[in-house]
Amino acid sequence: MQFAGFRERLLADDLFFAKVFMECGVGLFTKTAAEYQRRGENFFNELEVVFADVVMAIIADFMLVYLPAPTVSLRPPLALNAGAITKFFHGCPDNAFQIALSGTSYSLLQRIGGVVRNGAKLFAVGTASSLVGTAVTNALINARKAVDKDKAGEIENVPIVSTSVAYGVYMAVSSNLRYQVLAGVIEQRCLEPLLHKHKLMLSAICFAVRTGNTFLGSLLWVDYARMIGIQKAH
Repeated sequence: MQFAGFRERLLADDLFFAKVFMECGVGLFTKTAAEYQRRGENFFNELEVVFADVVMAIIADFMLVYLPAPTVSLRPPLALNAGAITKFFHGCPDNAFQIALSGTSYSLLQRIGGVVRNGAKLFAVGTASSLVGTAVTNALINARKAVDKDKAGEIENVPIVSTSVAYGVYMAVSSNLRYQVLAGVIEQRCLEPLLHKHKLMLSAICFAVRTGNTFLGSLLWVDYARMIGIQKAH
């Protein structure tokens, strides 16, 4: 509660930390399973790429829960000389679909602004996490080439810049929209009003929904990466 970002989210959702652990805990397993389902018999031939995908996803999982989570705004007022764009985004909700507290309201434009602001943040997170993941993957590929020189010509390094930018775009669009709907519509507007007195059941259902969303995201990433040509099926 000493950190403003956590405090704002815990006041809006007392299961926020449980959802963080759910997302990060199941991420490794669901993403690996999704990679195996999409790649099939090529899974073991593409282990380096699979590793990059999983590393990128795990690094990003926390931010995917944190940024789109509904909040109780405790932000200090802006300086009087703040620009118009700064003032606009300051008034936007963290989740485009979150319920406005009594005495506050959000216009349609502010809710759209919430999607745009989170999209920009997730683009940065996705690009940075991909840089880490692809760099580690290329190091593994080079090590494998050094050990198995017969297959050195068959193994290609992962393109760092194009993969990182592509993953940033994917996070800003697909992940952003899916997690906005998950946190603001499915959980806050649908599940919590029905099960607010049954926290254990609510947690179990949130776990199932988030697991399915994580798995879906992994499938969509593989298809997207192959569609734009940054990954190839062997």
